[in-house]
Amino acid sequence: MTFPKHRRNWKRVQPSNLRDAFRLCKDHAKEKKNLSVERIAEKLDTSDEALYKWLANASMPSGKVEAYEEICGIHLVTEYMAATNGRIIIEIPIGKTASAEELNDLQILLTETSAKLMKFHRGDAGIEETKAELTQALKNLAWHRQNITYYEQPELNLGGSEQ
Repeated sequence: MTFPKHRRNWKRVQPSNLRDAFRLCKDHAKEKKNLSVERIAEKLDTSDEALYKWLANASMPSGKVEAYEEICGIHLVTEYMAATNGRIIIEIPIGKTASAEELNDLQILLTETSAKLMKFHRGDAGIEETKAELTQALKNLAWHRQNITYYEQPELNLGGSEQ
């Protein structure tokens, strides 16, 4: 058994295609929830063979995608599909005060995103990696913007998943 050299920062993961989105969801389930493909299939109420086929072909029945993402604990398929249609999806904030760590993470992300954008315009960074970095920064900023909107009237967190 081999272990990854470093832990993946799941908040910053951006799939490059639909197959990658399905694979990354599976990887998240394995890393964060210790779920095998067989266990995911069982929870989806389908066979292992069907799930392996869906993952290999990146063509899962639409009625199973939401359940698959919930089981895996991350919504990369939905986010990828939205991004390919020019949309950004953010987790609905509940109006809580941001911690110093969250604000520091945002500052780091924005600094890294600015650096990536400068590298792109110098010809030192690719289109896809730059777009992924910008998308993540926009999602983070949109979340904080909406969180401030809800700050005066907080909503209950009814068990939403964290990435």
